Amino acid sequence: MKTVIILLLALLSFSCAAADQPGATSAPVAQKDAAPAKEVAKTQSYGTQPQQVSLTEVDKEGSTAEAAERKIIRNADITIEVPSTTDAQHKVISIAERHSGFVVTSEAKQRESNDPAQRTLDIKLVVRVPSNQFGSAFDEIRKLAGNTPEEQVTSQDVTEDFIDLEARIKTQKALEAQFLEIMRGANKIADALEVQRQLAEVRTDIEKLEGRKRFLENRSSLSTINVNISTPKPVIAVTKAGFGHSLREAVSDSVSMATNIALFFARFVIMMVPISLLILLPAGLLVRYLMRRAKRMRLAQALATPGAD
Repeated sequence: MKTVIILLLALLSFSCAAADQPGATSAPVAQKDAAPAKEVAKTQSYGTQPQQVSLTEVDKEGSTAEAAERKIIRNADITIEVPSTTDAQHKVISIAERHSGFVVTSEAKQRESNDPAQRTLDIKLVVRVPSNQFGSAFDEIRKLAGNTPEEQVTSQDVTEDFIDLEARIKTQKALEAQFLEIMRGANKIADALEVQRQLAEVRTDIEKLEGRKRFLENRSSLSTINVNISTPKPVIAVTKAGFGHSLREAVSDSVSMATNIALFFARFVIMMVPISLLILLPAGLLVRYLMRRAKRMRLAQALATPGAD
């Protein structure tokens, strides 16, 4: 009996050893297969020929995609001097439309001058163009000018604000879902009303955050260019001062002063005519009438006094 048990144990140990040998030999095979798997992860196969992909190219692609997703608000202010402001206005509008943009506002104001030839229009335009067309559109507008007195370009990166808004909106929506779940399980009217009030506040916050998000999306997707169009200002010629020039200026000033004095008296006389007719003459007649009446009354009183005695 012991002999049979010993034989059974020997057979079991032999079978376990035989079962362990294929596993030991399969481990190197698995390791050999694992090595090409790592190599395949670094390659991309197109058809039958694998091509190596550089890790630096992958990093560049990732950074390019990240830069493309950034939210940047670009604004520009430029003043251009052109011979004809109306022609430049039409050209700026065509540039904006050619770059898939549009003109928000257009204002025109006439420049004040004593010379009618210098009463030109100063035009202000507010142009919105896509952010990817901002540089080319701004360069084309700048090329219209013969002179550029003022130019300013500003950029503001609002990517962090945009990401923060998205996270806050997500949190508020999760809170909204929790309040809806609580409202479904509310058994008392007071509890339901309280949850509804909290839910209304959460929805108000969500609307505010989404409005701010839409504002940032709009400002970052469309850049603003403020264009001030004007004509060159006239150059004042400076002449050399001398005795003859000073004498001429003195004579001109004296003639001008005499003319102004004569005009003053003429205007005074012309202004006093209607005043005399409408105010002074009726006032003088009224005073004369009152004085005569007072004189007659004193005379009548003097005549009546002796008779009374």
